[in-house]
Amino acid sequence: MRGVANILKNEAESLVVLSAISGTTNRLAEIAEYFRSNQEHLALKEIDVLEGEYKIFIDELIQDAVILKDLTAILDARFIDLKRAFVKLQPAELERSILAQGELMSTSIFHRYLKSIGVENHLLNALDVLRLKSDLEPDSEFLKSALSQEVNAKPGLKIIQGYICRNAFGEIDNLKRGGSDYSASLFGAALSAEEIQIWTDIDGMHNNDPRYVTGTKSIERLSFNEAAELAYFGAKILHPSSVHPAHVANIPVILKNTQRPEAKGTRIDMMGSGTGIKAIAAKDGITAIKVKSGRMLLAYGFLKKIFEVFDWYKTSIDMITTSEVAVSLTIDQNDQIEHIRADLEKIGSVEIDENQSIICLVGDELQELPGLAVNAFSALKEVNIRMISFGGSKHNISVLVDSKDKVKALQALHENLFQS
Repeated sequence: MRGVANILKNEAESLVVLSAISGTTNRLAEIAEYFRSNQEHLALKEIDVLEGEYKIFIDELIQDAVILKDLTAILDARFIDLKRAFVKLQPAELERSILAQGELMSTSIFHRYLKSIGVENHLLNALDVLRLKSDLEPDSEFLKSALSQEVNAKPGLKIIQGYICRNAFGEIDNLKRGGSDYSASLFGAALSAEEIQIWTDIDGMHNNDPRYVTGTKSIERLSFNEAAELAYFGAKILHPSSVHPAHVANIPVILKNTQRPEAKGTRIDMMGSGTGIKAIAAKDGITAIKVKSGRMLLAYGFLKKIFEVFDWYKTSIDMITTSEVAVSLTIDQNDQIEHIRADLEKIGSVEIDENQSIICLVGDELQELPGLAVNAFSALKEVNIRMISFGGSKHNISVLVDSKDKVKALQALHENLFQS
């Protein structure tokens, strides 16, 4: 928080969107699960532990005794509400309300910390401005009106929660997708912001996954389309939902590092910077499904029948390839896999392979570059490729490999495309 305050010293008119303090949301999810499974004693014990940690945190953070006393009283009330949640709330609201406490507490702490060091700021409440429609999409018109009114009424630096919102029934809810990054993009679009900055602990988007590959580098500039592909296919620094509102509003997104504020980071905008492969990403937890039916394949409506199965179980398809005798596709949700298998077996024979990974090569105008596919696939001569997708998008080439081969494939592609 001290580092964030230092970053904000020259940002007098910014809206600052905060997530929960690291680890808090997972702890709150555990508490909600204890309550839901009627293990109230375990929930109360975990709440006491978390409360103790927060008190140590604010004691170390805030030196002003008056502000510390005020903040302690506010957090005491939050934790009392947490302990009473099981009695006060209906089961459907329980988890959502408990999870919201992380952002509500982090913004309360940061708001008062800034005051304690002489930085004037206003604390806004995301629950007053961000709500979902019945289709679970954000109500953009309401957000624009409500947030603009709040911001105009409170000039200067403003603090607001990411992730949390209200649903169409007025209940506390959350965005689920991309959390605070998504909130920041929605808020930025609603305010027609100059730019949207997303601060993490890495120097922007890298050209490969630095957790698995050595020698990766930060990318200076990407187009919105490139960033969305990378985010969807595994780049953890950014969630794909957080790109869309900024893209629609044509507001640049800047990815920066809180540990190295001077680093240039990555700029995401409409133009990007030239053609060719910019980066590689990998998405794990993929299941490959092959449906084979010599009798039905060439018949009218065969693909329609397959897609209807996934539509019925609300399961998205990532990749798809076809041949004369089979259709292969991938999904990243396994919760309905047995129902899906049963329905697909009415259409043809079914093969399912779990523990697969999609490796995605991302850039602009990839279809227009002769020899690009040869360069990419020559790097994978030692890796068994399960599926290939090329041509569905101008921005990516995707291959499916067994997850045990993922790191080898990422390193080989990196050496061949970026280092050789």
